[in-house]
Amino acid sequence: MMSASLLLIAHGSRDPRHAATVDALVSEVRAQRPGLEVATAYLDHCAPRLSQVVARLGSAVAVPLLLNRAYHAKHDIPAALRSAGAAGMPVADVLGPSPLLLAALERRLAQAGLDLARRAATGVVLAAAGSSDPAADAATRALAADWQRRHGWGAVAVAYASANGPRVPDALAELRARGGVERTAVAPYLLAPGVLPDRIAAAAAEAGADVLAPVLGAAPEVARLLLTRYDQARIPAAAAA
Repeated sequence: MMSASLLLIAHGSRDPRHAATVDALVSEVRAQRPGLEVATAYLDHCAPRLSQVVARLGSAVAVPLLLNRAYHAKHDIPAALRSAGAAGMPVADVLGPSPLLLAALERRLAQAGLDLARRAATGVVLAAAGSSDPAADAATRALAADWQRRHGWGAVAVAYASANGPRVPDALAELRARGGVERTAVAPYLLAPGVLPDRIAAAAAEAGADVLAPVLGAAPEVARLLLTRYDQARIPAAAAA
């Protein structure tokens, strides 16, 4: 019996780097699981849209390219699937939180030149997009606390590029005020380049962060997590069929 296709649903952006990053991530997913059909659809700004992709797919599992369960996951994706005539399609959970995301964040920090062996003396800003959904922001703060506790960072503070809450300069100042923090790093908790990552990068440079990591992008851990979410949604759906 053929496996269900993986339908990756991304938000979309006018910034061409966004779609290029999604394409690179899809390539990594295919490399990790050869033979699996992977299709991409966008909610906004980019093509193809869900209605165009669903029409040519058979059995599929929708996997949101989202870090938190906020408005896009709760409202936009279900509405788009209904509009496309695919209301019954299994939908995987969002990516976060997950240890694989923490591993991907550390991969990007190391690539940016941070010595992970000196993490106990390093303060990290987990710079997220921010959300009007309190549960989504709470999940980001919980992830930051878990990252500090389990991975031995000197400190981890959360900052947001939009919505309410501390900005990157505020979080960096908080870290520097703590004893034992000798260097600071900013880790964007974002999947693809765009306006918000650029805003984070500019703020990190202005506030004098020692290290700025790139976005998560097509990290192998992110691809592995997409496949994990796909499997988690596919197996119950197959059992119920």
